[in-house]
Amino acid sequence: MFCYQCEQTAKGTGCDKLGVCGKTPEVSDLQDLLVYALTGLGQAATTAAAEGKDVPLTTGRFFAKALFSTLTNVNFDAADFGPLIEKTVAERDALAATLTAKLPEGPATFVPAADLDGLIKQGAQHGLKDIPETDPDIRSLKHTLIFGLKGIAAYADHAAILGQEDPAVYAFLYKGLADTFTTDKNLGDWVGLVLKCGEVNLRTMELLDAANTGAYGNPVPTVVPLGARAGKAILVSGHDLKDLKDLLEQTAGKGINIYTHGEMLPAHGYPELKKYPHFYGHYGTAWQNQHKEFAAFPGAILMTTNCIQKPAASYLGNIFTTGLVGWPGATHVKNGDFGPVIEKALAMPGFPEDTDKGTVMTGFGHNAVMGVAGAVIDAVKAGKIRHFFLVAGCDGAKPGRNYYTEFVEKAPADTIVLTLACGKFRFFDKKLGDIGGIPRLLDMGQCNDAYSAIQVAVALAKAFDCGVNELPLSMILSWYEQKAVAILLTLLHLGIKNMRLGPTLPAFLTPNVLNFLVENYDIKPISTPDEDLKAILG
Repeated sequence: MFCYQCEQTAKGTGCDKLGVCGKTPEVSDLQDLLVYALTGLGQAATTAAAEGKDVPLTTGRFFAKALFSTLTNVNFDAADFGPLIEKTVAERDALAATLTAKLPEGPATFVPAADLDGLIKQGAQHGLKDIPETDPDIRSLKHTLIFGLKGIAAYADHAAILGQEDPAVYAFLYKGLADTFTTDKNLGDWVGLVLKCGEVNLRTMELLDAANTGAYGNPVPTVVPLGARAGKAILVSGHDLKDLKDLLEQTAGKGINIYTHGEMLPAHGYPELKKYPHFYGHYGTAWQNQHKEFAAFPGAILMTTNCIQKPAASYLGNIFTTGLVGWPGATHVKNGDFGPVIEKALAMPGFPEDTDKGTVMTGFGHNAVMGVAGAVIDAVKAGKIRHFFLVAGCDGAKPGRNYYTEFVEKAPADTIVLTLACGKFRFFDKKLGDIGGIPRLLDMGQCNDAYSAIQVAVALAKAFDCGVNELPLSMILSWYEQKAVAILLTLLHLGIKNMRLGPTLPAFLTPNVLNFLVENYDIKPISTPDEDLKAILG
């Protein structure tokens, strides 16, 4: 195995014995083989489109799901990858049979082994290091593109589940993976492809925003309890709002309270979800703390998407996976039937009494923020708001992430902190007060709600008749997995400069590629909160 797609990769260079995430070498090799097979499907689909032949939308949906399954902390169950590889090859061959052109040898022609052991051996021959490329900088950009495509696939899958999709997004997924096996492009071409990935991700986040708000309404500012209500309980983690909605419907009237965990917190702001009286509050913090938090939860746990960690024995029998999520030994529920989860919750003790642990606020999506845009603009012009900070991104267990807590705590009282994704849990319960009734800490949502932050920035730039880079706005970003890579590429596509990124820079960027980002976008690593605040504010 060799994997360096996440921020916590071993020694800052790559996992080659066991994934820091818990991924075994066997699962890593199977995921590599699935990406290899999807590359062949991408070659077939791209060729079919060039010949004017239709590629079914169902193929695109499957492609996104399969690629999403290889994203960090989604699926650790080796048994799930054999069927995905087989279906990928079947889809590829069905398209290939319609083609006039002959597909190249390699991903488009490989024959999968007949059993799991054979597939694992094949996967060991088709990892990241085996992608054809001799130039280290182009290889770096190829890998960056692959990771960005995984992020797009995740968002495309969520959007498609709610009926929003764009064939152009699927077409880019096909072409992007197919292009990683070409050797006729120069460094400039690859920079362009990586930036194109950011452009397509922006479109994909737009689709997901339309899907979520179309199904559940525009988020509204909402106070969310952090304590518990006496009674039976189910904890929902991950990102999938439809799973949550289905669970809320199936638990109505059963005496079970539903709690969110991790990136599900923003679900409380959606009108069509918050209307359920048994949708109570938020429990716990970010994904990397689940061993402690899940072990103490007195009810059933439903993991809808990433990020799952190896369940401790103390709660393995209480945790359920659904959708693309998998862990060996954890019960997997399918087709939106959460009966087993409900049965487990009813059999468990639940919370014995009401507890008060304070509250937090969420629901400050672009619609809510733009609703008070006039007051925000007036406050800036009056000098009451000096600066905006977008402190956002993924959380993780690696040392150095306390930087984000300290940064927010030390941000001056005349500044506003916008946040989104699970990085917020470093400071989400801080009481920062308000400026003229505008809360100083605004939770804009999940990681995909970077779209909201972008829309707000563009609207403010228009209001002040300037470019986004001229706004009193600084982006302080944390990253962990491939959705964050896709979002970073979107920001680069938009020409956003002066971003600070941490806690460490991606291992897959060569010094030359990193230097390109520094020279053209002034991207820089975080230093210390005091130094960065001084550099930004003077």
